[in-house]
Amino acid sequence: MLQSSTPEGGANLTPTPPQRSEGSGARREARARGRHRGIGLANYIEIATGAPRERAHITVRPEGRIDVVIGTLAAGQGHETSFAQLVVEWLGCTLDQVRLISGDTDRVAVGGGSHSGRSMRLGGVVMAKAADQIVEKGARLAAWRLESAVADLEFSGGRFRVRGTDRAVGLFEVAAAAGRPDAPDDLRGPLDGACDETVSTPSFPYGCAVCEVEVDPETGVVEVARYTSVDDVGRAINPMIVDGQTHGGIVQGLGQALWEHCRYDAESGQLLSATFMEYAMPRADLLPSFTTEISEVPSTSNPLGLRGGGEGGTTPALGAAVNAIVDALAPLGVEHLEMPVTPERVWDAIRTAQLGRAASQSCSGGTRAST
Repeated sequence: MLQSSTPEGGANLTPTPPQRSEGSGARREARARGRHRGIGLANYIEIATGAPRERAHITVRPEGRIDVVIGTLAAGQGHETSFAQLVVEWLGCTLDQVRLISGDTDRVAVGGGSHSGRSMRLGGVVMAKAADQIVEKGARLAAWRLESAVADLEFSGGRFRVRGTDRAVGLFEVAAAAGRPDAPDDLRGPLDGACDETVSTPSFPYGCAVCEVEVDPETGVVEVARYTSVDDVGRAINPMIVDGQTHGGIVQGLGQALWEHCRYDAESGQLLSATFMEYAMPRADLLPSFTTEISEVPSTSNPLGLRGGGEGGTTPALGAAVNAIVDALAPLGVEHLEMPVTPERVWDAIRTAQLGRAASQSCSGGTRAST
């Protein structure tokens, strides 16, 4: 059963497309330039699972550094920033005091990799529980240092304070105290926490995209005129990173829809598009600026409310783009196009539709004449 995904206040997440009058005006303006304009929409919902096991080990160093050893590995998603943001929130340190360690098999015991929207969703959960262990152990050490009861302490801003007083001790001071020979036996050693957990419950990111295109019927060239999307990723730890991933995902989806194609020799099976000289890739000058929005309806499948945002840009882009192209060419009789929708395929589809219409009209005229 899917978890709740109703936005607060019941808001509609579908991007607002141009009003009919504006859309009609844009179509007329395009036709005046010899182009055909179309609009396409695609909704999506994904199931984010991936390898269910993840582990985090966080250590507070007395010299003022916090090491986070985690199994999931970054591939450009900005883990060094977003993971550190969570540690800053939980332990009250500064961003430059957090060192993320991943991909080192001498240090990383368990890791599920980076795929299926799992990195922050699972990594965040195990990091949170490891940080909780540090605060719990740190409170007992602070109570020993401050000669108070653990129940009388509060932790905020990286310091343990005795409620109602100005007596306090910092997190890194507590880490240093843990290494003293007179520290309690059950607390002596590194101030650290570790969590190794298997989470099999999936999450469900979802969203909507609207694409507008203009097609040159003489050449078959497709131009993406506008692209708008809304994605619900649950809690967005770093919205700028999420937007960046969405933009990159949109380009990947549009690339697959319009240009990218692996071609093989029919007889030998040899790949003919093995380099970027033959394999068409999307470029910045081929695409407009995107309008993207983030909806944050917390997921109920994990304690941090995370859904995942690494794939939402790509998933609807293919359908939205192809729907827009078919909509643009509908007045010419085109009803279907295979991806990638290259200029050659568009030109061929237009000519095929025209020939079909001509043949149909010829048959109708012959029938009327014979009757």
